[in-house]
Amino acid sequence: MLGRAALAFIFATLLVGTSLAQDRGPVTNLPLPRFVSLKATEGNVRRGPSLTHRIDWVFQRRDMPLEITAEYGHWRRVQDRDGQGGWVHYALLSGVRTVIIERDTLILYAKPDPQSRQNAQLEMGVIARLGQCEPDWCRLKAGGQRGWARKDTLWGVRPDEIRE
Repeated sequence: MLGRAALAFIFATLLVGTSLAQDRGPVTNLPLPRFVSLKATEGNVRRGPSLTHRIDWVFQRRDMPLEITAEYGHWRRVQDRDGQGGWVHYALLSGVRTVIIERDTLILYAKPDPQSRQNAQLEMGVIARLGQCEPDWCRLKAGGQRGWARKDTLWGVRPDEIRE
């Protein structure tokens, strides 16, 4: 007879396929996949959706953007920008949107126009708070600096995503 944890894992594995096809999480009814951020300074990443599953690694970067790809009870299957992931308890996640800079040096502009004034420069790997997004540009805030950046230089926002 299968234990509770094994049944939960099997059920959650089945949910991965069905929830992606439905584009809505079976628990929250929110879109899947979707971006969130790590609320805690540390978050255990487990092999399955319960405390009995082995911890594969620990995310150690507060505000790190993560992509939710599945839901099961209080657990969310997430992945980082490198595609690494697993199951994280929902209490460790936040709906606050952040992005990671994916270019060696990224210039923040005063307006969504490369001819506008340059407000700041951000380095690769910096985490920024995501604001408004237009078709090709997003407004960011990082280290007290604000400005607009090209969307294709960021991880944590969809190419077709518009935010007001």
